[in-house]
Order: sequence, then C-alpha cells, then structure tokens
Amino acid sequence: MLGTNPIGVVLLSTDLAASRAFYADKLQLDIIEESDSAIAYNSGSTRLTVTASTTGSNDEQTKAAWRVGDLRATLDWLKTRGVQPEDYDTEELKTVDGIADRGTVWAAWITDPDGNALGVEQPK
Repeated sequence: MLGTNPIGVVLLSTDLAASRAFYADKLQLDIIEESDSAIAYNSGSTRLTVTASTTGSNDEQTKAAWRVGDLRATLDWLKTRGVQPEDYDTEELKTVDGIADRGTVWAAWITDPDGNALGVEQPK
C-alpha cells in the first residue's frame, strides 16, 4: 500500500537560516511550509523537510538523491549557483570532474551547510 504513495525526505539542520539560503536560494526549491522548527520544500512530486536540530547529522552517508536527465548540465547549473560537486578518490568511489560511474547511473554529490550529502544521479 505505501509503495504507491510519495515519500518525503527529512534532513537535520543546526542552522535553519543557512539551510534556507541553500535550498531556497541556491537550489531554488519552492518553500511550501515554514516555521521556527522546520522548512518544507517541494521538489518534483516529493517533499523535502529540513528540521531544526541541536546535533545535526554526524555521518557522511547520502541522505537523498535527485534523478535528473542531464547530470553534466545540472552540475554546471549548480556551479553557477555557487554549489560545487564533491570529489572522491577512494577504493570504493572515484569521481572525475565530480562524476562517478556507479554501474546503472552516473552520480555526483553536493553537501548542504550542515554537511548532509545529497546525490544527483543520471540513469545510463
């Protein structure tokens, strides 16, 4: 039953004002609700909510990922907004110009002001 319904992503933030500047201004996501404790954004048919937290997230794992039709064009647009893709060079993950070959997708990652890793993927 739940598989036919959209799911929302919830991220933690220690600075909602910085998060708002990132998601609303840099990424240009529309705000659909805002309070002192949370800001909800519309992204396609999904909802992204950033909630106030005293600790934030302490791991580097990807928290959410967008699926796009043209990863390179999306990264170029993000760069014009001051958002740089992360570069990785490990045994598990290597990026070239910010993009990694993940088998079925080309993938890149950006981080928000709280260090939440956000993926951007293009299916092959």
